[in-house]
Amino acid sequence: MITAGIDCGSQNTKGAIMKDGKVIAQAMQATEFDADLAAKNVYEKMLKDAGITKEDVEKLVITGVGRDMIKWGDNEINEVGAAARGARFVDPACETVIDMGADSCRVIRLNQDGTVMKYEVNDKCASGAGTFIETMARALQISTEEMGDYSLRHTKELATNAQCVVFAESEVISLIHAKEKIEDIAYGVHMGIANRIASMIRRVGLTDTLVMIGGPAYNKGLVSCMSKVFERDIKVLDNNQFVSAYGAAIYAAEK
Repeated sequence: MITAGIDCGSQNTKGAIMKDGKVIAQAMQATEFDADLAAKNVYEKMLKDAGITKEDVEKLVITGVGRDMIKWGDNEINEVGAAARGARFVDPACETVIDMGADSCRVIRLNQDGTVMKYEVNDKCASGAGTFIETMARALQISTEEMGDYSLRHTKELATNAQCVVFAESEVISLIHAKEKIEDIAYGVHMGIANRIASMIRRVGLTDTLVMIGGPAYNKGLVSCMSKVFERDIKVLDNNQFVSAYGAAIYAAEK
């Protein structure tokens, strides 16, 4: 059986094609201003890489915040269900999934059989998501990719408290004027995010095995701060940005 899943995020659109439970193609491109076009481009590239046609795919399932804009899928699944299936597929021992995207963060607690036990979503503010980190990086005049490395070099446990992006940016600028080191400010930003996610984890229940997916999972400074706050190792899955696309393709096979 060949199935496909497309995860249309606010920043990037990802896709995966699976055959008999194995990934045979995957692709990603920026969503930009046309989610439908991005999804079509990703799908076409995957079909070409897999050496198959649309007729060979038995079912295509769409997920992600932009799923309602894509009308040509066979079915859709919400982000929670897709992330849960994908994470358990990649890591069968996964108990809790921290799914952090550009604009929102989800913490998903799984049952032993991989189904969703409970979850918390922070989607009313970007304070626990990638956009927040990007904004703080611009305020520090460094790249988003550099934030993690700067944070790991901190020498002072600086705290930042503002959750609103606008107020947080103002707080960072004030710290810069106070001659605080960039490394310490970056650490404070990451610790603030980690503490906000910790409150979500407390509501679903802390487990031993925590898995993080989404673009911000590549930020080693953020992962380090989260490990410190949770007193647990945070596992970052391989190809973690494709995990929800895997989950959508798995859901397609279930259907």
